[in-house]
Amino acid sequence: MTSAFDPLVPRPIDRPTDVPLRDALTAEQLESLDEAKIFAGPPEPADRPEWRERLRQWREDSRSRHGYTGTAYDRPAAAWASRCYTVAQVWLWDELLYSFGERRFTPERFLADAHDRFGGLDAVVLWHAYPVIGIDDRNQWDFYRDVPGIRELVGALHDAGLRVFVDYNPWDVGTRRGRDDVTELAALVADLGADGVFLDTLKKAEPELVARLEAARPGIVLEGESKLPVARIEDHSCSWAQFFADSPVPGVLRAHWYERRHMQHHVRRWHRDHSEELQSAWLNGVGVMVWEVVFGVWVGWSRRDASTVRRMVTVQRAAGDLLLHGAWTPLAQLAREAEAAGVHASRWELDDWTLWTVVNRGDDDYHGPVLPRPAAGTLIDLFAGGPAGTSVTVPARGIAALVHVAPGAAEPAWLPGLLDALRDMPHDADARFPHRLAARRHPAATTGEPEPGAVVVPAGPYVLTVRHRARETGMYQGAPYVDEWKPLAPRLHDTRTLQRDGELAGPVAVAELEVTNAQFADFLDATGYRPAEGHRFLAHWVDGRPAPGTHDQPVTFVDLDDARAYCAWRGGRLPTEDEWQLAGETGRLRRGEPAVWNWTESEHSDGRTRFVMLKGGSDYCAEGSDWYVEGGRREPDYSVKLLLPGLGLARRATLGFRCAWDVPA
Repeated sequence: MTSAFDPLVPRPIDRPTDVPLRDALTAEQLESLDEAKIFAGPPEPADRPEWRERLRQWREDSRSRHGYTGTAYDRPAAAWASRCYTVAQVWLWDELLYSFGERRFTPERFLADAHDRFGGLDAVVLWHAYPVIGIDDRNQWDFYRDVPGIRELVGALHDAGLRVFVDYNPWDVGTRRGRDDVTELAALVADLGADGVFLDTLKKAEPELVARLEAARPGIVLEGESKLPVARIEDHSCSWAQFFADSPVPGVLRAHWYERRHMQHHVRRWHRDHSEELQSAWLNGVGVMVWEVVFGVWVGWSRRDASTVRRMVTVQRAAGDLLLHGAWTPLAQLAREAEAAGVHASRWELDDWTLWTVVNRGDDDYHGPVLPRPAAGTLIDLFAGGPAGTSVTVPARGIAALVHVAPGAAEPAWLPGLLDALRDMPHDADARFPHRLAARRHPAATTGEPEPGAVVVPAGPYVLTVRHRARETGMYQGAPYVDEWKPLAPRLHDTRTLQRDGELAGPVAVAELEVTNAQFADFLDATGYRPAEGHRFLAHWVDGRPAPGTHDQPVTFVDLDDARAYCAWRGGRLPTEDEWQLAGETGRLRRGEPAVWNWTESEHSDGRTRFVMLKGGSDYCAEGSDWYVEGGRREPDYSVKLLLPGLGLARRATLGFRCAWDVPA
């Protein structure tokens, strides 16, 4: 009998791998260690020397079996990846990166926030299509190429010293087809000057794709998701250490142990406590992914974890030579008091200098000796800002760093500047989750009379059942998965229901049909309306007029502002999601042909993500992947949460609207 999947517990595939001790490793055991994500740390200090020796034995054997050369890491244009300690994944239309009011990208705001809270970034992933792809036939390449100013945004990030990754969605097989994916991605990388490619859902790229990307952009860096096969460490400079569970005594990341220049970025996207992956990154000398808006859902980092990142990457950037080229001793011997308190460290030795990266797995601050014995020379506590005494403080769930300079040796040139920088970076013990609530736009009062045939919804309280599909976007408030590992069906993509209740202060009339192309043309003729941002406006019209035979079809390629302007001209407004559903459940709303989704006035923002609820469904349906927005005609109780892009990209062939009016009591 199989046990039920527990989303709060790591899956077997996510858990660390034990390294056999005592007996000699067999060829089969050595090969099986290739499949590890993390090599589990042994709980007994006496076992650790043998454990480290087994790790060295595995690395030598595995490199021999796979014919490892490391030539990909010798590419000068790709050398930056080995020191890329922080990468942020950011939705193009995150309200820190894009201003809806100014209608422009604001990388300066995004980078200032990252500098203040996380110590700055080394790279960004510009996430573009998911989770809105599939609402119409645009493919993943359209969602980059059709963005006004995308090249200037990449240029601004480059000017600020960051590297830029684009995202590749291999599952996009059911939208508009153009050239093959290899050709499209290579062209996009070259056109945008991208430095790397994130391989969404892919652990690795196939050799043809690797070669074509390298030809298009020499030095291109590929970052696979989750566990990169050992054989492909050869040509993938980075990997995305997502959903990696560590052992109670911290272990060693298999890919980074295999090739020190291979950079990994730790993240657990739905967790509110990031201390474990931060500690794993600190002990392994690798980086982290800062991801606070997960596909439109706020999963912000606590002040404690943000301050840990800030201190960690500041040291890593300064002491990068030690981390890359120094002799690495994972789970180095420490004082017995420290071991007993759950304190662990890696030691990095290069020439006359030694760095200890120290973590505290415990829930209480540790104050006491860390190293097993006093060392001749100078020992410096980086976070305390000076010489280390017999007692070192390692905050609960936090980190510390010690640097030793050999007797008579000069201190490293980077040390004074590092100590100055760290004086302004105290540990912050506040581990509370920084909640955000999405505020809902309130509709303006109307002034006109409802059109004939409008469906009147009476005033008073109501209770609605709303059906929706479980997606990573969530629905109204909060994250759909809190502290979960990898959401799987039926937690993901299954149909769900929720209850909404409210009260209408007065009757509301909802138009029986969507606004047509002909009606919208009359509006333009009467008002001369022109949108502030004209990109994609009425893109299906010919020479500024509806195409022959389309006059009675629902008008599309209009965004919320366009629809609101029309409704205001008619003395009305857009219906809210609830008003639309209440009218629809009377059975008297009709659909134009072809059927299109309907805008509603249920627009929300939490300060980072704008979204709106859609009703009605459309005749268009992208097939071939569960990651697409669902299509097809829908019953009135069905809602879709759609993240709002800017610069006209919200205008679609599958999205129209109808009007509503307040009715005098």
